Amino acid sequence: MKKLILGVFLLTLAFSNALIAQTSTQDHHSHNYVVLTKKIPQLQPIILTAEALAEEDGESFGDFQAIICGKTVEELTDKEMMKSFIEKAEKAHVKIVVCGFSLKKFKVNKEDIPEVLEVVDNGILHDFQLQKKGYLSIEL
Repeated sequence: MKKLILGVFLLTLAFSNALIAQTSTQDHHSHNYVVLTKKIPQLQPIILTAEALAEEDGESFGDFQAIICGKTVEELTDKEMMKSFIEKAEKAHVKIVVCGFSLKKFKVNKEDIPEVLEVVDNGILHDFQLQKKGYLSIEL
């Protein structure tokens, strides 16, 4: 009987340690986010959201990307307007990504947009690829 009680105790102790280790590992993974938008002015609430999540997540806050697709890419050539968004995004650790397919479709030259913006071949595909990596995603 003593061996049975000791065995159950050791099994319980081992299981508890495994749960603690698993929980500890889960607590330290990064929270990554991606937002797909078709309107440049939505960058303002996107950046505010990133700031709030960074505060909420603390050290778990990971990557935050805002992907711009559609006709609105034409507005990216307004470098004065974009300057404010870019500065706020950099402070909030938000990467602004531009859909290369949209640039081509709406005949926007990549050289006419701020060079700090990352251009990907296909913004929608990029969004799905990030989701497959576990990013939380929303489209606006």
